[in-house]
Amino acid sequence: MELSSTKPYFIRALHEWMLDNRLTPHLIVNAQTRGVEVPTQYVEDGKIVLNIAPSAARELHIDNECLSFKARFRGAAFEIRVPVQAVEAIYAKETNSGMAFPSDDALLHHPPEPSGPTPSKKPQLKVIK
Repeated sequence: MELSSTKPYFIRALHEWMLDNRLTPHLIVNAQTRGVEVPTQYVEDGKIVLNIAPSAARELHIDNECLSFKARFRGAAFEIRVPVQAVEAIYAKETNSGMAFPSDDALLHHPPEPSGPTPSKKPQLKVIK
């Protein structure tokens, strides 16, 4: 059974936590990911930082595949679309609290190694009297 990604759930949860604490949520997005629709003139080194606070991101919708909203950049209106896989981090502007996400490529080529002792094949039971 293949599980869905936890990334959109973390993004939604941290977004809500930041708003509850009157913080300003921002995303770091890899603008070179297929499907990203952002104003290219604001992309630097292949990345763009997006303010997703209610005052900046109108009609914000975050589902398991994509984030979309309407925003203004220097007075010009844009429709923003960001596939979840393109989100590299979500953080609060005021505190830098948040979460960075490993790239999907990194997980495919280097799965995380299990931590702690390696379990043996046989169960290890002790009789305690």
